[in-house]
Amino acid sequence: MANIVSKYLDLLDSQRESTFTALNGLTDAQLWERPALKEWSIGEILDHNYLLLASFLPVVQWIWKWGGWYGRLRRKRPYKTDIENLYRSSKFPQWVGFMWTPRYNTRKPVPLEALKTELRTLHKKVRQFYESKDEDVLGNLYLYDPLFGWCNLIVTLRIGVYHDQLHYDDVIKQAAQCRR
Repeated sequence: MANIVSKYLDLLDSQRESTFTALNGLTDAQLWERPALKEWSIGEILDHNYLLLASFLPVVQWIWKWGGWYGRLRRKRPYKTDIENLYRSSKFPQWVGFMWTPRYNTRKPVPLEALKTELRTLHKKVRQFYESKDEDVLGNLYLYDPLFGWCNLIVTLRIGVYHDQLHYDDVIKQAAQCRR
C-alpha cells in the first residue's frame, strides 16, 4: 500500500500528457469546435477538468490544516486507497458537470498552450501538497461528497484521476474526429 499516492500522482500526470500528445497538430479553431449542439468542445472539457480539481484542492488543504491532528491520532487505523470508478457506471449522474461550467468557450477561447499551462501548474500544486504528507494520515482524514459519500483524502485523489480520465477519453475521441 505504500506509495499509492505517488502512483495516483504519476497517473494524473501521465494521462494528462498522453492526452496533450493526442492533441498535437490540432488548430486552436479545432480545439473550440463543438461536436454537436449542447456538447462541449475539447477546450471546454479541458477547462472543466481544471475547474473540478481546482475546486477540490482548497477543500483538501483545509481538511489537512484543520483536521491533520485527528488524522495523526488515527494513523494506525486501516483505510481504503481505491474506489470503484463510478464515472463509468450507467447510473452515475453525468449531468452534474454544470457545476464546473468552463470559463472558456467558443465565444471566449484561449490557446491550447494556455490550457496546458493551467493544468500542468494545478497538477504540480496537487503533487506538492500530497507528496509532502504521510499516507497514513491522508487515509484517515475524510470529506463528504454527495455522490461518492465519505472519502478519505487518498480516495479523493483517486476520484480526481478517474474524473480526468473520463473526460480525457472524450478529448481523444474528439481529436480523432477533427482529424477525419
